[in-house]
Amino acid sequence: MQFSVAIDGPAAAGKGTISKALAARFGFAHLDTGLLYRASARKVLETGWSPQVAAEAVTADDLARDGLRTQAVAELASQVATIPEVRAALVAFQRSFARRDGGAVLDGRDIGTVICPTAQVKLYVTASADVRARRRYDELRESGQAADFDGVLDEVLKRDARDMGRADAPMRAAEDAVVIDTTDMDIAAALAAAVSVVEEKMEGTAT
Repeated sequence: MQFSVAIDGPAAAGKGTISKALAARFGFAHLDTGLLYRASARKVLETGWSPQVAAEAVTADDLARDGLRTQAVAELASQVATIPEVRAALVAFQRSFARRDGGAVLDGRDIGTVICPTAQVKLYVTASADVRARRRYDELRESGQAADFDGVLDEVLKRDARDMGRADAPMRAAEDAVVIDTTDMDIAAALAAAVSVVEEKMEGTAT
């Protein structure tokens, strides 16, 4: 069975948590496509390669490496993701993953619009910038990293601007995506909403 779930949205909105939980619940494979850009960024930092060369060299093993969640890697990843050649280098990897048997959940910023425009389910998970910055700030502090809330909020806003303003594959909700705003939701409520959408579509596909 090929069944793809495309989940897009800005940083710290909850799409990663929802994606992993959906994959576990339905037995689908999961790909955090942001890790592809983080892995590319890490290669740039480590080797000095151009972003395009780094992206072309990314393998599945690179996605399991430590250190992909640091602030420095995240900031550079957001920058290299604006480069069309980088995005083009990673498209084939993502589309191949989405077509695997047994179902797949992919989360990122252009999954429903560019990578999997024919996905059976498209979700756009979002939340206010303040709430997303607070979540990111708490995450950094809990992991032992130094963080300043105003600085985190500023980076969230800058990243949103880059993601939505880039010429190639800007972040936006697909026209047929179901929007889930997690600003006032806990994870249980957000996941329940997502599960409901997937179950409805799977029932429709089976009939």
